Amino acid sequence: MTRVALVQTNATGDAGRNLERACALIEEAAEAGAGFVATPEVTNLIAPGREALFATIQNEADDPCLAAIRDIAARREIGILIGSLALKAEGEEGRAVNRSFLIDRAGRITARYDKIHMFEADLGDQGQFREAASYRAGDRAVVADAGWAQMGLTICYDLRFPALYRALAKAGAQVLTVPSAFTAPTGRAHWHTLLQARAIETGCFVIAPAQWGPHHGKDETSLRESYGHSLIIDPWGTILADAGEGEGIVHANIDLTMIEKARKRIPSLSNDRDWNF
Repeated sequence: MTRVALVQTNATGDAGRNLERACALIEEAAEAGAGFVATPEVTNLIAPGREALFATIQNEADDPCLAAIRDIAARREIGILIGSLALKAEGEEGRAVNRSFLIDRAGRITARYDKIHMFEADLGDQGQFREAASYRAGDRAVVADAGWAQMGLTICYDLRFPALYRALAKAGAQVLTVPSAFTAPTGRAHWHTLLQARAIETGCFVIAPAQWGPHHGKDETSLRESYGHSLIIDPWGTILADAGEGEGIVHANIDLTMIEKARKRIPSLSNDRDWNF
């Protein structure tokens, strides 16, 4: 059984402030006994616009958030999922990547995942979102060994594409990660339902650390706001932890034996059939 903690942050356009806050919460989670800690999507930065984004982000090798969190993992001897970092895309000027990192207890990067599905939404007076305008989409699904579980790595908008999660489960994933900065209006409507569905459909644990709250001041061009409610869900769809609103940490124990029990009760992964139209 592994004690997992989810960090819920409120990132802004101030990368230094974001780094300080994320590291403090990871340290707090480790001090409370977590063996594995996960942070939200874009842990390092939520910029108020494209110009601010590219004025701040770094190449992977130079990103201070990645270096600092790797150091905590090694010093505390805990595994960490950096939900994602906004980074410069290698070999492509004026493009970014939204990249998740799995870090082992020695602080080594054991897996990377670039977000495949670019967020696109038109929420009327609550904003338009076109992630593909600035970010390069990934093209590879990832299942990685976290030491205590096989993890299927995804990010935020991926959640709306259930075939990806089914494929990850069939490839051996036991825990599905969904670090997010889910918008407040779509979060209120869909967040809990979609995450519980992904757990039920696959018989996997789901861990979904999330950003929360307004990310920019009224004098900035973006009024983006995230829903929060970081969740840990078991393979039967039961919510084990819900962070609600505000910055902070939630914990839950993950018992991997529950996966086999859930899949035996309803063996939908093995009941797949081909069909024709």
